[in-house]
Amino acid sequence: MAQLFDSPNAHLIIDGNQYAPSLWSYQRRETIPVQIGDLYMGSDFPIRIQSMTTVDTMDTQGSIEQSIRMIDAGCELVRITAPSVKEAQNLENIRQGLRARGYNTPLVADIHFTPNAAELAARIVEKVRINPGNYADKKRFETIDYTDSSYQAELDRIRDKFLPLVKICKEYGTAMRIGTNHGSLSDRILSRYGDTPLGMVESALEFLRICEDEKYSNIVLSMKSSNTQVMVEAYRLLSKKLADGGFKAYPMHLGVTEAGEGEDGRIKSAVGIGTLLEDGLGDTIRVSLTEDPEFEIPVAQELMRRYQFRATHSTPIDPIHVEKPLISPINPFAYERRQTKELANFGGHQVPRVIADFSQMTRIQMEDLKSIGHFYLPEPDKWAMNDLGADYIYTGKHGIDFMLPNGLKQIVNADHWDGHSHVFPFFTLEQWISTKSRHPELNFILVDAEADAGDLSTLHVSDISKAVLVIQSSNAHQMAALRRCFFELLKLKVQVPVVIKLAYSNVDENQLQLFAPTDAGGLLIDGFGDGIMLSMPYMQDKNALLNATAFGILQASRVRISKTEYISCPSCGRTLFDLQETTAKIRQVTDHLKGIKIGIMGCIVNGPGEMADADYGYVGIGKDKIALYKGQEVVKKSVPADSAVDELISLIKEHGDWREPSVNE
Repeated sequence: MAQLFDSPNAHLIIDGNQYAPSLWSYQRRETIPVQIGDLYMGSDFPIRIQSMTTVDTMDTQGSIEQSIRMIDAGCELVRITAPSVKEAQNLENIRQGLRARGYNTPLVADIHFTPNAAELAARIVEKVRINPGNYADKKRFETIDYTDSSYQAELDRIRDKFLPLVKICKEYGTAMRIGTNHGSLSDRILSRYGDTPLGMVESALEFLRICEDEKYSNIVLSMKSSNTQVMVEAYRLLSKKLADGGFKAYPMHLGVTEAGEGEDGRIKSAVGIGTLLEDGLGDTIRVSLTEDPEFEIPVAQELMRRYQFRATHSTPIDPIHVEKPLISPINPFAYERRQTKELANFGGHQVPRVIADFSQMTRIQMEDLKSIGHFYLPEPDKWAMNDLGADYIYTGKHGIDFMLPNGLKQIVNADHWDGHSHVFPFFTLEQWISTKSRHPELNFILVDAEADAGDLSTLHVSDISKAVLVIQSSNAHQMAALRRCFFELLKLKVQVPVVIKLAYSNVDENQLQLFAPTDAGGLLIDGFGDGIMLSMPYMQDKNALLNATAFGILQASRVRISKTEYISCPSCGRTLFDLQETTAKIRQVTDHLKGIKIGIMGCIVNGPGEMADADYGYVGIGKDKIALYKGQEVVKKSVPADSAVDELISLIKEHGDWREPSVNE
């Protein structure tokens, strides 16, 4: 399997690539218990749900009321920002107000830049969160050439700055989260490790070593990023590095930073958080949405609830055998797409394709294709397509009695295929093996990841150069079952494109937009999948939902960008403008800019660093004052908030990225 690791991060798997207890059966990673007030966290306890207040921390009553709404919704830990000493001091009033109302939920102080605020808050609340990227460092975006001795001197400086907080937490029984953010790595870490998952992990381990030297272990760790690939790789690598380095098995706090709002924010959160939960990683979760925090709680609960009985409800999956100390035949710490031979517009360098499942519809009308992004315009007698136009339509045993648009191709069951060259047959594996009537250019073969596993070797020897596999599983742990099928294809060196087929019965719309991103996202992040096909059996009116979800999954997994991406923080007490209203305004005038990424940050803490790879940024820097960024460079300062959206559009135009929306858009 060594040839599979010819990548820049291959050194990360020298000692094996095991990051989870099992890839075949659901098992939670074993951790030490952490006590946060009266709440315990870790593998012996349920996955905890938390969120963060959005009102000004100095608004005592507002903070109390919002905290109560969060707690009543099911929030088990309430995080509150403490950007300075005065806010840290006011945590005492908020805490007392909650206790007087009968609420004993632990409070968490969120700290950036200010050790003195952290040291005060640690005496008041049950937990403090520090960011190792800015607790003892200021960001100057400088590359520094360190020697080993000069780097050690920096570590000694960090120790001196951090040690007082460790001692206070130890004395007061206060828990701590060492929470790395991808966008706010220190210049020191970036200079030595680069902008990488390894840099994120080492940023936390530098602080963790100080804690362990002081025999302090009431700690939770996190590796957050708005990039789901980076986020998943960092958590996996953290799990491995903790085990390899002889550290205690600390609980993990999972989250995707700046996930956004609405369905996009939910899908993106599920891709990142769900992928890790599938492999048993994660002991507390926070879903970061640009919405009121109480609306984050049901989303987090739905993600967590799926795993309460996973171990007993899933069918055992046979492990695939690889050479020790490996657990799988891929590098799980760096994205690398599975190599396939391009066929039509599948595989190779093609983006993953979307297949719309219309097989339950007996009579398909032109009007029905609107739900999958294709519009017939009678006046010019032409078809138009928006950015969410499906690539293929599967009609099962039914035909279509009108000419499809050029951008949409039809797939039918093989036993209803009449041999037409513009329609493509869909075979079962048994049909494919036994038939000689095949399309000369493109065929689809349905494979059950478990029932057909023993027959995959027949594909290896038969002529499948003109076929795309469509794999499915009925296992409750279907992501793992499908992943095992991909592993088998790697082992057999089968390089045909593969479409991921997921079907969900008895789920509502909200569940679909969490479960499908979890199951497909985990595969796409591992480089598996050349297409996606979603269905909800017995429900014919969900085509628009399924299509939008499919495109959302591909975008959130960063394998196909089909629309504008908004990296917007979930707001907190540091936010300097109405984040929800502003995000809606920016989205309204820019959501036709396909492929452009816009960061919308409430304050400088979540500023240029947290926007990571955004093309443009809109950052609060003072009361009703905005800074506009191109990449990570500020280009306009102190722009009045009432004109900042117009200024952002002007900036996009200046750099040639603007286009006027079409009539359809």
